Amino acid sequence: MKYKKVRWGIIGCGDVTEKKSGPAFHKVENSELVAVMRRTGELARDYAKRHHVQKWYDDADGLIHDPDVDAVYIATPPGSHKEYTLKAAAAGKPVYVEKPMARSAEECKEMVAACKEAGVPLYVAYYRRAQERFLKIKELLDQKAIGEVRFVSSTQYQKARDGVKNSDHLPWRVQPQIAGGGLFFDLASHTLDILDFLLGPIQEAKGFASNQAGYYEAEDIVTGTYQFQTGVHGIGKWCFTAFEDVDRNEIVGSKGKISFSTFGDDPVILTTSDGQQQWSFERPEHVHQPLVETIVKELTEGGNLCPSKGESGLRTNRVMDEIVGN
Repeated sequence: MKYKKVRWGIIGCGDVTEKKSGPAFHKVENSELVAVMRRTGELARDYAKRHHVQKWYDDADGLIHDPDVDAVYIATPPGSHKEYTLKAAAAGKPVYVEKPMARSAEECKEMVAACKEAGVPLYVAYYRRAQERFLKIKELLDQKAIGEVRFVSSTQYQKARDGVKNSDHLPWRVQPQIAGGGLFFDLASHTLDILDFLLGPIQEAKGFASNQAGYYEAEDIVTGTYQFQTGVHGIGKWCFTAFEDVDRNEIVGSKGKISFSTFGDDPVILTTSDGQQQWSFERPEHVHQPLVETIVKELTEGGNLCPSKGESGLRTNRVMDEIVGN
């Protein structure tokens, strides 16, 4: 089904929707945000008023079945992603779901199957796939700027945030029953997904996960190795109780390497025997907007335009499950 204009409803209008995603639905051509939902009605109404949204709800079913809502953006924590995706699919509404796609690969499989059966598209908010800096990296790889890719290395560690240090009110991101695991699931998912985009699917992954600091029950350190379908090898290290913050990825080939960060704004650096080149990119005001543009264009014009869908989101969850194990 093609839409002349995509009218969006948001389930879960929390912090991520204030600037990262919410305004994009108004700013993208042929797109409009018409309804929002939050369990606390007063907060939903406040959001609607501040963002000039026509309707607000305090229950998801009301928004999903609103005839003025064409597509549903699920911006809740992962613990409810499957539930709301299945409901939206049953109502015949396209779904755009936050990352990680769900708490496990098994939940993701159910979501993909439900949307396929209902005949509606399922998009996942790995928005880096549509941003200029990562499209530049893909262009360099496609141009064989570093020759044949041999391996990729990711190192990401950070200080323990004050909110998780022996707190009685832990953030949902370190509560496995809500998030699927700890900060690895929330943050490393971005890196693993962009590597899937740049280098193709990972066919096998192994790893170790531990809790070293004891601030919460979820893992706080993860190390993993993986092999891509192309034969490229990968290694990743993630620690969330280190002495400083580091975010570094390197894709190494037969003729050079590409260095970049997942979350930072530092330049993309190409190093070869001829020297170094680098490219800097300004972060989009609303980081979701480039990806939302591809979704709206696909829904209004047809084709296969969005680079982040249920199948790729499922692959990222599967890799995380394999690395963390039990």
